[in-house]
Parts: sequence; C-alpha cells; structure tokens
Amino acid sequence: MDGEAQRSVSFRLIRKGDRAPQNLRPKGRSPQEYPLMIVWKKGFIRLVLVGGILWMLLILTVLLFHVWSCHSSVSFFSAICNKDSKVFMVLNSMGINVPEPLQPQHRCPIPLSEDPDKIVIPKGRTPDRIVKDLSYVMEDELLKNRSQTSPLFGGHQSWSQREESFKLNPAMKVHCGFIRESGAEMAPSDIKYVEKCRFVVASGIFDGYDIPQQPSNISLRSRKLFCFLMVVDEISLKFIKENVTIREDDRGGKWVGIWRLVLLKHSPYDEPRRNGKIPKILLHRLFPQAQYSIWIDGKMELIVDPLLILERYLWRGKYSFAIAQHKHHHSIYEEADANKRRKRYARPLIDLHMKIYRYEGMSSWSPGGKTISDVPEGAIIIREHTAMSNLFSCLWFNEVDLFTPRDQLSFGYVVYRLGGLFKFFMFPNCEYNSLFALHPHTREHSSAIEWVKNITELDGKGSRMKESRGGLGLWTPYPGNLDSVVLPPVARTSKAG
Repeated sequence: MDGEAQRSVSFRLIRKGDRAPQNLRPKGRSPQEYPLMIVWKKGFIRLVLVGGILWMLLILTVLLFHVWSCHSSVSFFSAICNKDSKVFMVLNSMGINVPEPLQPQHRCPIPLSEDPDKIVIPKGRTPDRIVKDLSYVMEDELLKNRSQTSPLFGGHQSWSQREESFKLNPAMKVHCGFIRESGAEMAPSDIKYVEKCRFVVASGIFDGYDIPQQPSNISLRSRKLFCFLMVVDEISLKFIKENVTIREDDRGGKWVGIWRLVLLKHSPYDEPRRNGKIPKILLHRLFPQAQYSIWIDGKMELIVDPLLILERYLWRGKYSFAIAQHKHHHSIYEEADANKRRKRYARPLIDLHMKIYRYEGMSSWSPGGKTISDVPEGAIIIREHTAMSNLFSCLWFNEVDLFTPRDQLSFGYVVYRLGGLFKFFMFPNCEYNSLFALHPHTREHSSAIEWVKNITELDGKGSRMKESRGGLGLWTPYPGNLDSVVLPPVARTSKAG
C-alpha cells in the first residue's frame, strides 16, 4: 500500500511538472514558437544596443574630426572648422576633456580688478599733447553754393580737405558728420538727459534687427555712475515697442530695463549699416559731455562691470582708446576679400576702396610691423574723449562716409595715415569674447547693394543698387591714376571664411 501511495504522489508531481510549462506559454502559441520568440527578443535587444553604440561612436568621430579640422594645415579641412560652434562644449558635457593645445582660444580670463567699489577714478582729463583744439565743419559746402537742395550728413569733403585732415596741428577743424539740418536729430528731452552723462555705456539698434539686451553683473556704483544709452532709429523704436515693454517716465524718457532709448529722427543714410556707424564712431558728437564711453553692438549683452572695463583697458595702461584685435584677419586686404566672399557690400566698390588705399601707400600687414593688427573687432570700443581720440573717431567716420560702410576696412588706414602718433590699446580677441554674451539678430540683414557683382549693375541715376547719400567718394573722380594699381594677393588664412 505504501508503495502504491508513493507511486501515486510521484505520478501527480510529474503531471504537475508537465502542466507548469503549459501555463507559462503564451496563449495561442505552439510549443515550437515559444523558443523562437525568446531568441527574437534577445536578438532585437542586442541589435538596439549595438546600434546605439555605433551611433555614439559616429557622433564622437564627427566631434573629434571637427576638433582636428580646426588645426589642420590643409585649407579645405581648416575651412570646415567653426570655432564659434558648441562642439567643444558638447565634448566637455560628455566628460571628454579636450587637451589644452587643441582647444580654441575663444574666451580667456581678463585680468580685471576684483571690486568695482575699490577702483580709483582718475581726476581730470588726460592732457592733450598734440591736438589741443578740435572743431568741426558744420555747413555743407555745396549747399552754400546752391548746387544741392539738402545737406548731407557727412558734408562734401573734397580730396584736398581729406588730405589736410591727416596733418596734425595743435588747432584743427575737420568734417565729423552732423552737418546742420542733415538728419540724425535727437529729441529735446534726450538732449537734456544726456547733458549730465559723464560716463556712458552706449549701444545701437537700427532697422529693427535686435531688441535691447540687459547688461549683467553691473555693480550698484556703476548703475549710479553710468548712463546706459540705446540709440535707435524710428523703425527700431516701433519694433521694440511691439516686442518688449517700454516704460515712459514723467519727462518723456523711454526705458527698456536699464537702457534709456535715444531716438535719432530722420536717418541720414539709405543704408542702415551706415546709420549705425553714427553712434558707434561719433559718440563724442552725440554725447558731447561724456568723458568716458564704452560702445557695445546691439546684439550683445555686456557681462562685465563697466568700471572694471575702464580700469583694465584705459586707466591701467594710460590709454585713451582701446579696441580688440580681429579674430582671424590682420590685413585690411584680407578683410576686404572676406567681405566680398560674404557679400557684405558691392564687390567692385570694395575693390575700388582698397585700390585707393593701395595707391596712397597702405601696405599689407606683416608680423613685426608697427601695429599688432590693422583689422579690429569693432563691436566693443572703449574711449576717453580726448581731442586726439575724438579726431581719430572723426577721421575714421569720414572714411566710412566716403567709401564703404565696412568700418573695419578703414580703421587700419587711419592709423597708418596718422603715422603712429595715435596711441591705442589693441587687446586680444579672446578677452573681447569674455566681455559679452552674443545674441542672434532677430532677422538677417540684407540690402540690394550687397549683392552687386560688377560695376554695370550700379550704373544709371536712381538705381536702387546704389546709395544716394553715402559712399560718394567712390563716385567722385579720384585725383590719382588707379589704372595701374594692383591689389596685393590674399591668402585665405581665416578658418571662418
């Protein structure tokens, strides 16, 4: 009996064991399909894992190729590199530390003082040793002769007047924009407000391409000391009103955050980029009471206290003018070539501009010369408004008014014509990039004249491809023979094109 009972229990256990897999199998599937489904699932998981690994390896390879291309001696590969991209940031976020020699020097620490409250502001003004008395031409000569119906903002500077303006004397009278009744007029409330501004941070927005960016890291001392002035045209004021909140005070002043909006009515030029050069280069004319100014382009957010900037770039080295080196270019002819490639202005007019400079003795920049570079990065300009600094700004603006609005092409030429008598600080580009955060334009700028490829497209009166109130030096017969002038060869060394 005991044996039979044991066999009965064993039989039941065996039957249960037979039934167990049946319960675990998916309903509706045969015993042969179940192992195949397990194999398929395992294969799919492996495929996903392998695909993910291969995808990560591909991304890593592309990123490392980008890093290598930045330092390749082969021009094709080096042209691919754009060091302004976020590739190095991506690598760092992945925990991949790029060796220091391979990292682009985009930003670098600035040797700033630590505390704006402890900075000692120099008393008085820097004495003027060369030019002591500077005055400005205020009447348009052709208007006085009744050969023109309305004055031009830059006047009609003759070639002989231009030549004389580069000869330094203790007392000088030069063209410097703001010819009477030529436009760029400020409202009385703004004129009254800026009369009190000795320290100025200025910016500008023209043709509605940006909205004001609020500065950061500004000390309470600087907020009280500086006037933050945003110069705008009528189109930009309308655009700003539609996109951000404008506060109006009881005296008619318009504010966006810390910025006081200063409207320039009746834009004097056809080309918005030329209008933007007025506050950028001629701050001493717009705000004549200012002793110190920091200009920053409208698309940039200042991230360093302005008192620290003045101490670092002016007071420490006893300079009255500071500007950054261009990131890639040293020669104006190299910069001109890049402007043509990027369609920044009519190509034949850029060539004519450069031929005039070449005829007048402007050589290509070379290492070991008198200047660190002939091409600045002009989005930040730091100035004490001395007579010599103001004269340089006037002469620089006159070149922009006469020729192309690409002010980087004219800066080095004016330095050259002053024969080394204008002392300024040209600081490293990596420091320039540490002064601000860059914000994109609201839209891309474009004008008809930028797309001109040959001079015939500019022929004819009233052509929309031709400016009518600026660049007139390119249409006035030049006193020298430019036919034999050959522009120097340009090697494309810029990795950004």
